[in-house]
Amino acid sequence: MQIIDGRRIAAEIKAEIRAEVEQLAAEGKRLPQLAAIIVGSDGASQTYVANKEKACGECGFKSQVLRFADSITEKELLDAIARLNADGEVDGFIVQLPLPRHISEQRVVEAIDPKKDVDGFHPVNVGRMTIGLPAYVSATPAGIKELLLRCGIATSGKRCVVLGRSNIVGRPLMNLLSQKDTPGDCTVTVCHSRTRNIKEICRTADIIVAALGSPEFLTADMVADGAVVIDVGTTRVPAADAKSGFRLKGDVKYDEVAPKCSYITPVPGGVGPMTIVSLMKNTLKAYKKEVYGS
Repeated sequence: MQIIDGRRIAAEIKAEIRAEVEQLAAEGKRLPQLAAIIVGSDGASQTYVANKEKACGECGFKSQVLRFADSITEKELLDAIARLNADGEVDGFIVQLPLPRHISEQRVVEAIDPKKDVDGFHPVNVGRMTIGLPAYVSATPAGIKELLLRCGIATSGKRCVVLGRSNIVGRPLMNLLSQKDTPGDCTVTVCHSRTRNIKEICRTADIIVAALGSPEFLTADMVADGAVVIDVGTTRVPAADAKSGFRLKGDVKYDEVAPKCSYITPVPGGVGPMTIVSLMKNTLKAYKKEVYGS
C-alpha cells in the first residue's frame, strides 16, 4: 500500500509554476494575478481563501481579496464581478461559495467572464470540458487527475466508481476519466444517494473516488484488494482533544480501508492541497491565454 502524498506533489507543482513566473519577471513582464471575492464570515470559506492567498505567494503571483458583508445585495456583488471582468491586470478570479441565501449562486457564476473563470464553474467551461475542448476544469477533479498522472496509476480500461454526483466533483470527474486521455479511458460508474447495491458496485472497482461528504462512508467490505482509493471528503467532526475543537474526516474509513489498497489518499494531505494548486495552474493558463487565446 502506498499513501499518495498530495502535499509533496502540490509543492512540486508550485515550484514548477514559480520557476516559470520568475522567468516572466526576469523578462520584465507583469506577474499573473488571482482575485477572490468572499461574502460573509464563514470560517471554512475564510480558511480556504487564506490558503489561496498563501499559494499565490508561493507561486509568485499577485493576489487580491475583495471582502463583503453578508448584507451585500446581489446587484452590488454583480457590479463587483463586472469590475473584475474588466480589469486587465486580473487574469482570473473566484467567488467563494456558499453565498447568502438572498443571492443566486447561478446568476453569480454566469456573470463571471468564462475567460477568467479559473474555478471552472461557468456553463461555457463546463460545456467545453464535456466535449473535450480546452477549458478551465474545476480544481478538485483536475487535482485528482494530476495525482493519478504523477503517481503513474494506470487508468486505461480500468473500472472507476465515483461516489457522489455534485457539479463540482462527481459529474466533471466522471466525464474526465471517461475521455480519451491520460489519465482517462476508464469505464466510470457514478453512485449517489439513490443507487442500489452500492457495496457490490464498489467491490467491482479498480479505482474508487469518494466524494459524498459523508464521513467514513467507504468501509473495508466495500473495497476490492489492490484498489486505488481517492478520498475527497473533508468534514469537520467535533473532537474535544483537538486544539481547534474539531478534526477533519474523509469519506473513507481510512484505518480499515488502507491495508486493502494499492494506493490511497489521506485526509488531510491528499486531495486538498491539489485543489489549491490546480487553481494556481488555471490562473497561469489564464495569464498565458492558453484556453481561449488572446
